[in-house]
Amino acid sequence: MALTPMMRQYFEIKNKYEDCILFYRLGDFYEMFFDDAKTASRELELVLTGRDCGLEERAPMCGIPYHAAATYISRLVAKGYKIAIAEQVEDPALAKGIVKRDIIKVITPGTYVDNNAALENLNTYLVAIYEDGNKIGIASTDISTGEFKTTSFTNLKSTLLDELSKISPKEVLMAEGTSKELIDEIHASTNALITEKPFNEFIVSDKELANQFSEVEVDGLDEASKLACKVLLKYIFETQKMSLTNINFLEKYEILNFMTIDGNSRRNLELTESIREKGKKGSLLWVMDKTATSMGGRALRRWIDEPLIIKKEIEKRLGGVEELFNNISLNEDLRTALKEIYDIERIVGKISSGNVNGKDMVSLKSSLEKIPNLKKSLSSSESPILREYFNDLDELTDIKDLLNRGILNDPSINLKEGNIINDGFNSEVDELRKAKLHGKEWIASLENSEREFTGIKSLKVGYNKVFGYYIEISRANYSSIPEGRYIRKQTLANAERYITSELKEMEDKILGAEEKLVNLEYELFISIRNTVEKEIGRLKKSARIIGSLDSLSTLALIALENDYVKPSINEDGIIEIIEGRHPVVEKVIGRGEFVSNNSLLNNEDNELLLITGPNMAGKSTYMRQVALITLMAQMGSFVPAKKANISVCDKIFTRIGASDDLAGGKSTFMVEMWEVSNILKNATSKSLVLLDEVGRGTSTYDGLSIAWAVIEHITKMSNLKCKTLFATHYHELTKLEGSLPGVKNYSVAVKEIEDNVIFLRKIVEGGADQSYGIEVAKLAGLPEEVINRAKEILESLEGKSKVNIVPSEPIEKEVCVTKTEKHVKSEKSQVMQMDFESLEKEALIKELAQCDVLNMTPMDAMNTLFKLIGEAKKLQ
Repeated sequence: MALTPMMRQYFEIKNKYEDCILFYRLGDFYEMFFDDAKTASRELELVLTGRDCGLEERAPMCGIPYHAAATYISRLVAKGYKIAIAEQVEDPALAKGIVKRDIIKVITPGTYVDNNAALENLNTYLVAIYEDGNKIGIASTDISTGEFKTTSFTNLKSTLLDELSKISPKEVLMAEGTSKELIDEIHASTNALITEKPFNEFIVSDKELANQFSEVEVDGLDEASKLACKVLLKYIFETQKMSLTNINFLEKYEILNFMTIDGNSRRNLELTESIREKGKKGSLLWVMDKTATSMGGRALRRWIDEPLIIKKEIEKRLGGVEELFNNISLNEDLRTALKEIYDIERIVGKISSGNVNGKDMVSLKSSLEKIPNLKKSLSSSESPILREYFNDLDELTDIKDLLNRGILNDPSINLKEGNIINDGFNSEVDELRKAKLHGKEWIASLENSEREFTGIKSLKVGYNKVFGYYIEISRANYSSIPEGRYIRKQTLANAERYITSELKEMEDKILGAEEKLVNLEYELFISIRNTVEKEIGRLKKSARIIGSLDSLSTLALIALENDYVKPSINEDGIIEIIEGRHPVVEKVIGRGEFVSNNSLLNNEDNELLLITGPNMAGKSTYMRQVALITLMAQMGSFVPAKKANISVCDKIFTRIGASDDLAGGKSTFMVEMWEVSNILKNATSKSLVLLDEVGRGTSTYDGLSIAWAVIEHITKMSNLKCKTLFATHYHELTKLEGSLPGVKNYSVAVKEIEDNVIFLRKIVEGGADQSYGIEVAKLAGLPEEVINRAKEILESLEGKSKVNIVPSEPIEKEVCVTKTEKHVKSEKSQVMQMDFESLEKEALIKELAQCDVLNMTPMDAMNTLFKLIGEAKKLQ
C-alpha cells in the first residue's frame, strides 16, 4: 500500500526536522502524526486518534486549534521540545493537487519568546560553544532583545562552566561528537537543552557574518569567537527562516573584566534565586529589583551576575547612584517617566521578526513620548554617568511623529481586519473610510424607511459574512409585504430574508470599500513598520540607556528605603565593614531584629578569619553577608552597613552547606572536597573565599587534618593568600592563630543562663571552646531522654565523668557461617571507659603498631620514636 499524497508531503517535511515535533497545518488545526502525536498527546494531555494514511494501520494523530497554538507551544518548549511549524505557502485556490506546505519557523527553548508578564525581566539566551585548539569561543544571544555577545578563553572546563552558569542559557549548541561527560556537566549546571550540530559544515560565511554586523566588529575577533558566532548565526537563520535586523551589534567582552563567581557560589549566595524554593523570593535580586521597566529589570539582573572589577567603572556607577540618592526629587521624576515606558527592546524584536501589531506600535509611540521628560530631568545632573546618559539618549522624535500620524490610538490587533491607520495619514484611506461610513449610514436609515413604507414594525436590516446584507420579515407579517418590492434571498424557520436592487448595489459599494480599505491599511502599516525597522540601531541604543538608568534609579531607591551606605573602593586588599547586615535576611526577619556585625579582612594580620561557635548562631549568615556586601559594592550599589571600605575582588568562592550528587556517583563529602579543590586551584590573592565546615563530612581526625592542611595551604602559598572566612567546629584549629601568618580567631558570642543558651549573633575576637550542639538539638525539639543521654555521653567523652556509657549486658550477635547454617553466640563486651583520652591512646597504639621498623632508616626510626614519646607524655 502507498502513502496518500498528503502523508507523502508530511514525511518529506518531517524527514528534514527529525528532532522536532512537527505542527502540520490542516485547515484550522495543527495536526501531529505517528511518534509526534504520541509525544504531544502525552505531554499536552490530548486525545490520541487516528487517520487513514495509505498504510495498513491508521496513523496515530492528535491536533490543536491553530489560534490556540501559543499555549501548547509554551508547554512543550518548557519541557525541552523543539517545534517545527509547517504552514500552507501557496493559495489553495491556485494550487494544483495538494497545497504546498513548508516550515516557516522552528521554535526551540533558546529561540522561544514567552509573553508571560512574570518573565518579562528575564533574558532567554541561546549559546554556541566552539572549541578551537587551546581556546574556547562562546557566542550568546537573546533574539527577543537583539543582544549578541562573544568571548573566548583558554580551554579550561571550569572557566566554561562558570561562564555558562552566569549566562544561564535555555539552549546550548555543541559540536557533534562532544564527550558525553562534558555534555552531562553542562546540562547539570545549566539545565539547558543541548543541541548537537556538525560544526564543520554548520556555519555561515565570513560575508554573511560581516553583513549581519560590520566588518570592523568581525575583524576584531579571534578565530574561536568568530567560529562560535558563525554557528550561532547559522542556527538563527535555520530556525527563524530570516535574518533578524535587531541583531545588528556584536559585543566582544573579556571575562576578566567582571568578577568571577562559579555556579556553586552563585547558588550558595542566592543571587537570583533561593536555594530552597528555586524562585526569586529570598534572593538578592528579590531585595534589589524595584525596577520600573522590563529593560531595567534585565539590566539589574546583569549587574548582579557581572560585578565590575575595574575601580574606575565601579566608582562611576556609585557616583550616579549617589547623585540620585541625594536628589530625591530628581529620582522621583525619573521613576515617574520610567513607569510609563514599555519594553522597547522586545517591541523592536517583534518589528525585526515581522510579528509586531498595531497595539505594539502604540506602546512604542507612548514610550517614545516619555523620553523628553527623561532628558529634561537629566539636564541638571552632574555625575559623569548621568551626563553620559543625557548626551547619548536619542529622543527619536522622527519615529514618534511617524507613529503618531500613522497609527490609531486604539488599533485592531489583527492586521488583516483594518482599523489601524489614523485619519489624515493617507487620502485614499480617508475616502474609502467615508464611503464605508456613508454606506452604513444609508443602511441604518433603510430600516426606518422600510418599516414606515410597509407598516411592519418588526422589520429589520441585518448582515452576515455568508449572505451579506438583507431585510428580514417574520412569518406573521408575510401578508403585509408589498407585492414585487422585495427579492427573496433566504428562507428561515420563522422568517424570510429579502434584498432590493438598491440594497444590493450599496452592499457592493460597502464591501468593496471595506476590502480595499483593509488591504490598503495593511500595506501602509507594513510601510510604517519597514521605516521604523531601518532605525532599529537607534531604538536599541536608547532602550539600553533607559534600562541602565532604571537600574541606577532603583539602586538609589533601595539604598534610601533600606538605609544603605555608599562604600569606598580600594585596591589595597582591605575589606572593612562597620555594622554590616545581610540584605536578604534583614528583609525577611525585619531590620530591628537583625544583629549587625563588623568585619575586617586585609593582607596582613586578618587575612584568614577562623570563625568558631555554636550551630545556628549565625556563622554562615555572617560569611554570606560579607560576600554579598562586597558583590553589591562592585556592581555599583550602596551596601547594608554603617560604613564600608571594599577592596576590589576578582573572584568570590563559597563552600557552604551539605549536598550530594548521587546521579554523578559523588557523596556529600566527595562534593565538598571537589568544591574545596576547585577553590584552591582557581583562587588568587585578590579573591574572597568562604569556607564553612571543611572536613565535617568524614571522621574527626581525617576532617580536622584536611581543614588544618587547607588553612596552611591558603596562608602559606605565595600565589594564593586570599582573603578567607573559615567557619569550623574544630576548636583545635584555634591554635593556628600566631603560628600561621594572617590567621585571626573570631567566634559567635553566646550567653548561658542555667541550662539554656542564648545566641547573641555577634562576632567577637577569640575562639569558642564548644559548639553547643546539644542545646541546638534541644531547641529543635529532640525528646528529653535523648537530650539527657547525649549530655551524659558528652561528659564522659570529655573526661568530666566516669560514668560507663557502653552497655555492660551481653550483646547478641548473629553470625552467618554458610547459606544454610547459622550460629548464634553471646559475646560479653569488655566495658571500656570512652573518653578523649582513651581514644587518643587507641590512636597512639595504632600508629605504633603500623611502624615498619625493618624498612626505616636509623634517622627515621629516631624521629618516629621521638614523636611517639612526645605523644605518650601528653597522655600521662
